[in-house]
Amino acid sequence: MKWNIFNSRIGLALGGGGARGIAHIGVLKALEESNIRISYISGTSIGALIASYYAFGKDLNDIKEIGKDLNFTSVIGFSLHKKGIFSTKSIENMIIRDLGNVNIEDASIPLAICTTDISSGEQVVLRHGNLAKAVCASTAIPGIFIPIEVENRTLIDGGISENVPISLLDKMGAGITLGINLNGSKSYPAPKDMITIMSNAIDIAIDLRTKDQLRKADFVISLNLEKYSRLDNSKQFEEIYNEGYQHTKQKINDLFWYKRIRLAFYLKKLYLAVIPFKLPNMLIWWKEKT
Repeated sequence: MKWNIFNSRIGLALGGGGARGIAHIGVLKALEESNIRISYISGTSIGALIASYYAFGKDLNDIKEIGKDLNFTSVIGFSLHKKGIFSTKSIENMIIRDLGNVNIEDASIPLAICTTDISSGEQVVLRHGNLAKAVCASTAIPGIFIPIEVENRTLIDGGISENVPISLLDKMGAGITLGINLNGSKSYPAPKDMITIMSNAIDIAIDLRTKDQLRKADFVISLNLEKYSRLDNSKQFEEIYNEGYQHTKQKINDLFWYKRIRLAFYLKKLYLAVIPFKLPNMLIWWKEKT
C-alpha cells in the first residue's frame, strides 16, 4: 500500500508476450499523445526490451521501425548447447547497435528488468549492470534459450516469476502504477498437438499467477491478443500496434479520473488496512460494556 497520496509519479510495467509486444509501442504512443509522463518503467521479456529502448530515450518512431523487424527468427541464434537450443546473442547485438554498450542505471527514465533465477526460483530484479545482458536474461525462455549468467546467478525469462512486473514499481518510488498485460484473453488455442498442449499449460500457469499479481496495480490495461502469434507478427504489425494504441486511448480518461479521485481509493485502502487490527479491540470493548 502507498501511504503518500501526494506522490503522483506514474510507474509503467510492460509485460511479456513474445511478438505480441509490438502492442507496447502503440500503448506508449497513446500515453505520449495524452502527455502522460512516465517516471519509472519496468519490463519482463519483450516488455523489458521495449522498456529499455523507451527508458534510454529512443524516439517512438524509431522503436516502431525496429519493431517491424522483430520476430522469432530475427532474434535467435542457433547454438549446440546443453542448456538451450538458441542463444540470445542477436538480441544483445541489436541493443548494443541501437543503444550502445550501456548500463541500466544510465537510463533517462529509471528502469528495472525482471528475471528469474533458475537455480532458486527467485525473482531477480536488475537495476544496475549491463543492459544488453539483463534484457537477454529476461527474454531467455527456459529450455529454448541458453540462460544468462549475471553476478554468479543463472537467469531466465522474468515471466516465470512476474510477467507484468508491477511490484518493481512500488520499490522504485512510483505513486501510481500502471500495468500492461498482453495476455488478457480468457481462452487458449485448441490443443492440436503436444507443443500446443505444453504451451497452453505454461500460459495458464503464468496467467493465473499474473491475475493475482495485477491486483496490486492501481491501473491495468489488459489486451486480448489471442489471434496474434507469439512468434511473428511482422505481416500484422500495424494491426497489433493499433490494438495497443486504440485500447489505451479508450482507457486514458479512466486513468485521468483515477488520478483525480485517488484520495477515495487511498481512504478505502486505509480502512481495509486498519480495520483488521481495530475490530477485535472493538468487539472486546462492546462485550465488556454489555
